[in-house]
Amino acid sequence: MASRAIKRFRIRELTSPPPPRPLPKRANPFIATLNPKTGRWAPPKYSLRQQAELVKKARRSGTLSLLPPAPKTFAAQLAAIGLAKAQPVSKKPEAQMKAESKPLEKWWSRPVEWVGEVKERKVPGAEIGNRLYAGKKRMFKGHKWERVAEKRKLRRRMLMRDMAKRIQRYKQYHKRRRPRLGGKLPF
Repeated sequence: MASRAIKRFRIRELTSPPPPRPLPKRANPFIATLNPKTGRWAPPKYSLRQQAELVKKARRSGTLSLLPPAPKTFAAQLAAIGLAKAQPVSKKPEAQMKAESKPLEKWWSRPVEWVGEVKERKVPGAEIGNRLYAGKKRMFKGHKWERVAEKRKLRRRMLMRDMAKRIQRYKQYHKRRRPRLGGKLPF
């Protein structure tokens, strides 16, 4: 099923068998294109979510090289290279190799030169896994109780440290202010 999705993608993008030139040129459907007449940018034909789905299917079927370069394929290719280094290469029987090479001889699986440049975005903190607060002095606004929690904690600790003295002072002060029994009242 995964290889079928990649085949459908290639057929849809290549639309007709390429002429016998070395490499056919096609517009990259994964990146935005500039209209030369109007000067406006047209969005990519496939959204980032659709690209991610295609990349997952291509990785499963081993046809990642058939996809055009894109933000999602670049990361996937790096991951695939890492997986290839980690896993030993298995030897396949010749009969199975011949069966696998026949579909690759189809016109839709031949190499294509994709027109358009993919700009790799450098996201600060991506390499350490914390992209949200990377390069920030403090966290975002948050709730009021989250912002004042640290101050309240410090104040509470200070008050509790001297609590015994405060209680003693309070009792002494209010003991002196208490009215005496048998005062000036006639009853």
